[in-house]
Amino acid sequence: MTSTSTTTGRTGSGMGLLAVLMPAILVTVMASDMVNLMLPTIGSEFGASEAELAWVVTGFLLMFSVGIPLYGRISDRVSLRRLFAFALLGYALGSLICALSPNLAVLVAGRIVTGIGAAAIPVLSVIAVTTLLPPERRGAGIGVVSAGAGVGTAAGPALGGGIGEALGWPALFWITLVVSLLLVPALRVLPDEAPQGSGRLDLPGGVLLGLGAGLVLFGMTRAQVSGFTDPLSWGSLLVAVAALLVFGVRTVRVDQPFVPPSLFTDRVYRTGILVAFLAMAVNLGGLVFVPLLLVEVNELTPGKGALVMIPAGVVTALLSPWIGRLAGRVDARVLVLLGLGLIGLFSLFLSSFAGGSSVVFAGAGILGLSIGFMFVMTTIIGAAASELPPEQVGAGLGILQGAQFLGAGTGPAVFGVLVSARQQSGSDAINPLFSGHHGSAYSDAFLAMAVVVVLTLVLASRMRPAPAVEGEAAPAASSAQELNNVQ
Repeated sequence: MTSTSTTTGRTGSGMGLLAVLMPAILVTVMASDMVNLMLPTIGSEFGASEAELAWVVTGFLLMFSVGIPLYGRISDRVSLRRLFAFALLGYALGSLICALSPNLAVLVAGRIVTGIGAAAIPVLSVIAVTTLLPPERRGAGIGVVSAGAGVGTAAGPALGGGIGEALGWPALFWITLVVSLLLVPALRVLPDEAPQGSGRLDLPGGVLLGLGAGLVLFGMTRAQVSGFTDPLSWGSLLVAVAALLVFGVRTVRVDQPFVPPSLFTDRVYRTGILVAFLAMAVNLGGLVFVPLLLVEVNELTPGKGALVMIPAGVVTALLSPWIGRLAGRVDARVLVLLGLGLIGLFSLFLSSFAGGSSVVFAGAGILGLSIGFMFVMTTIIGAAASELPPEQVGAGLGILQGAQFLGAGTGPAVFGVLVSARQQSGSDAINPLFSGHHGSAYSDAFLAMAVVVVLTLVLASRMRPAPAVEGEAAPAASSAQELNNVQ
């Protein structure tokens, strides 16, 4: 892989790099959720059922989940500039198809094309920061990239609902088309040299991994619409497990597997993958169900209900670079546990107070949830990116972010099934602190999120630093580096 000193000199300033990466990741992450609040309008226009409309979201998410680990692995062999250009142009083409779509089938096809391009941006952005910025600026750079993802996730429903109501849903795709095309000329800040990948690429292994990840996400998304008793839901999950088992067997048997097994010998990395998955499941659960609660219980319009997310996006953007710098100076396990503690505390807060008459409680809850999540993910990504061997950066970060994204698909589906079941039962909220008169089902979902966080805290406590292995040159000042020397 090209050395940091060489590539940095060829790609201009770090500010120029981040000025490209921040809007790129912002607009692509926004795309996953921005149409959600406009689905009823799209369904009315095209005469589509709820199950058919789900493909507008599912088509994008499937390509996203399949693409993240693939792009991460390919980045070890293809230049970042070319991969980014392919991703942005694919994203622009998909946006154009969506904006001009005359029916639902064309819209879904456009979303699939958009997802193929968008999948590259998050993982390639972290790889670019890791390989192109000097070590002392890497943490802040990862914080900025994380801020783009956090703001995009929080602002997607709000901007999508507001712009969609004002200008119509095609306007969403015209905007993303223009932004993606404007970013293409700025890619000159990225190197065009191809990294020196070793050996051949294990495409069958990549296909098995992508198939497993895609079917997990499809099964979970289907369950959100029809429940886990739907044959398409449990059948997809069953095939996904089989594909991932075959992938695991292939990984230990072939000479040059798609994912090097040595990645998983590090306990901290293994734990980080599970923590990222569970933290993202809870975070997205909150981001999805808080606006739904405000629409159903507080009787706000979808656009107004999503506005409660904006303060969380703004604060996240301001804090993330600072959290990134802090992650290089403070014990990473402490920061992860702190972040999980905030997520759990504010999940319980939402369960207790978000069903009241004031939207302030909902806004405060989602704000605390988002800050905690930034502590968790910025720290985990920074530690992994700093310590992965150069030849494993693409694969390692691809797997890590793939797990994070699978959590994003799993959380809303699982908690959505719980909300539906509790609404049908009509029983009171389990949480004795619940103070609202309506929305007990949502209270139970937020309480379940708090329980998941408690289990994740137990898991994250295994991320213990250990003395560096003799002969390794790990600076004593870097807690993130110490963490990944765990035997």
